[in-house]
Amino acid sequence: MPGTAGRKQRLVTSFQRYVANPVNRRLPFQTLLETTGRVSGKPRRTPVGGRRVGGSFWLVSEYGYGSQYVRNIQADPRVRVRFGGRWHRGVARLLPDDDPRARLRSLPRFNSAAVRAFGTDLLTVRVDLED
Repeated sequence: MPGTAGRKQRLVTSFQRYVANPVNRRLPFQTLLETTGRVSGKPRRTPVGGRRVGGSFWLVSEYGYGSQYVRNIQADPRVRVRFGGRWHRGVARLLPDDDPRARLRSLPRFNSAAVRAFGTDLLTVRVDLED
């Protein structure tokens, strides 16, 4: 992760980890993705933006395979997503062949704008919902 992209990711990730995410996780309307920590085995909740389409929930990771929640998904794809005030179980799929920029156009605008502005390696994630 050399150069400007690496510095940008470290700066944004630090802000998210220590400032934005602790606040956003407490907001009842915030969409959350819960993965299982690949080392700790503990639940890890990350605020995300996305949208349910039929039986799937779609989102775009701004740092692709460098995102901690993506690395957790690689280790264990069973996840939970909270949207609409309710938790839903599902299995996450990483879709490197999907066009993440096109996908962002179908997702909530505010989050999509932030992902486009701060993201350095976009990756589409689809969660196939079980309930």
